Amino acid sequence: MRVCIDIQAAVTQQAGVGRYVKSLVQRLGDTAGSDALALSYFDFMRRGIPFNVPGAATSAIRWIPGRFVQKAWKTIAWPPFDLLAGAYDVYHFPNFIIPPIRKGGKTVVTIHDTAFLRMPETTEEKNLRYLKAGMADTVERADAIIAVSRFTADEIAVLFNAERARIHAVHSGISDCFAPAPADKVDRDLKALGIKQPFILTVGTIEPRKNIPFLVEFYEKMDKFKGQLVIAGMAGWKCSPIFDRMRRSTRSADIKYVSYLTDSLLPSLYTGADLFAFPSRYEGFGFPPLEAMACGTPVLAAATGSLPEILGNAATLIAGFDSDRWADEAMKRLGDRSNSAGARAHATGYSWAETARQTWNVYRKVAGCA
Repeated sequence: MRVCIDIQAAVTQQAGVGRYVKSLVQRLGDTAGSDALALSYFDFMRRGIPFNVPGAATSAIRWIPGRFVQKAWKTIAWPPFDLLAGAYDVYHFPNFIIPPIRKGGKTVVTIHDTAFLRMPETTEEKNLRYLKAGMADTVERADAIIAVSRFTADEIAVLFNAERARIHAVHSGISDCFAPAPADKVDRDLKALGIKQPFILTVGTIEPRKNIPFLVEFYEKMDKFKGQLVIAGMAGWKCSPIFDRMRRSTRSADIKYVSYLTDSLLPSLYTGADLFAFPSRYEGFGFPPLEAMACGTPVLAAATGSLPEILGNAATLIAGFDSDRWADEAMKRLGDRSNSAGARAHATGYSWAETARQTWNVYRKVAGCA
């Protein structure tokens, strides 16, 4: 069996889907066995893949800029992806949409969430139009759909009336780097970032779905907590009102914003935090709270979307968004690492090696090799 996976998101994005694609393909090569894996991406500037994937060949598309092809896909549904990348038995598109493709190979798509339908007001306008225009066709054409949680699998089945047999719930993993960091490294990294302990931490793209204004609201009510609120993540869509709310906070002097951080720094933030707070309105999976748990930090999260499934009893989950209740629960959980070992064991059960194994099983199933 010969498999081609579109890794464009991993080449162009640092977080979110890009992180998923990079982490997955770095382990797929070890999973392939006697099968073959090729990585396809647009490389008009001939810069090469910015990461190593053992056991995989590359199918770099160098003769035409990717932005031109992607525009053509959206407007005239041409050229077929397999005309550019070559002929394979299975094609995996891990970023929501299947582009135009001929009928020579089977298609697999990863759908990470359906927030664009459930909460369209939280989605970037351009991305919303793109997903609404292409998702129904993608679901109809896909030979197999990978959902990153059972919750997301159920959402796809309901919202698109898709056959459940074609939908495979395959949990994502977390990197092995997420573990309690040594105290000296925590001190050094926090000092470099200008963060003072104690502090409450949240991590995620600064966009409406993450519900950061509500986080600021209940933090303001924690008047007995004299530490900082640290908000880490890249600026995303509709972020201006969020930053404005942070600046207008009655505790603005204690709110520290840091932009995207590498995996070398994140474990220190997670480890050094007294509490990780995640009041997200909707998640298809939910990497940050799992990463915090893997570092031994207590987690307070919203009982929304996939979070009850993914976090289980290892985190404190709250239904609804009552700021007084969140403030009270946060005060109770500050620095409480009594369940640290159990939370770490739960979080480290999500491995990319297992994600890759289950993903390859999907490929073999659609190719008729299982």
